[in-house]
Amino acid sequence: MGIFGIWIAAFLTLCIYSFLYRDNPFYRFAEHLFLGMSVGYGIVLNIHSGFIPLAWDPIYTAITEEGKQSGLVKLIPIALGLLFFARLSPRHTWLIRYPIAILIGFNSGLFIPSALQASIFEQTRGTVEPFANLGTLGPWGIFEAALMVIGVICTLTYFFFSVEHRGTVGWLSKIGIAFLMIGFGSAFGNTVMGRVALLIQRVNFLINDWLGTIF
Repeated sequence: MGIFGIWIAAFLTLCIYSFLYRDNPFYRFAEHLFLGMSVGYGIVLNIHSGFIPLAWDPIYTAITEEGKQSGLVKLIPIALGLLFFARLSPRHTWLIRYPIAILIGFNSGLFIPSALQASIFEQTRGTVEPFANLGTLGPWGIFEAALMVIGVICTLTYFFFSVEHRGTVGWLSKIGIAFLMIGFGSAFGNTVMGRVALLIQRVNFLINDWLGTIF
């Protein structure tokens, strides 16, 4: 069974890589198989980790055991969740607005403060914090702190559109573009390195594991 699994994995890997030649039925088969298995696995996972422990078990306990009727409160979010299926009925499509509004409002209230804390307050603190300890920084540390502040100011200036980008503002925005390109280039290079690492792992699997079962 281990060898059989290796052959299946090698076959699907080659099916995906066949797209490098052109679109073909083997690639579409592997793509649809992957998507279908992902959706199926996600549905089963949501049922076992969400529906059963958070909905089915409390309601079943509230019905079958006395004194635990408080579990019936779960019927309220269950009913709101079922309103998503109103999308299937043209006459009752408007009902889907209620669960969507609740979901968006809850997520906004939950994640916006966290995003502000992590993306603005902490970033601001991290930018100015080195200047509070300049005495403990060496020449290279001072240069890094100054470069970081310059990059932040110039990058923010590039996205400040209330003033025409001419003169000093224009030069600062051009420096901000350079910092943006460096950041985007680093992110792209990191992504390419990750993809190349995956390619090396797959080629290593095909040469050592798959062909190793033949020779």
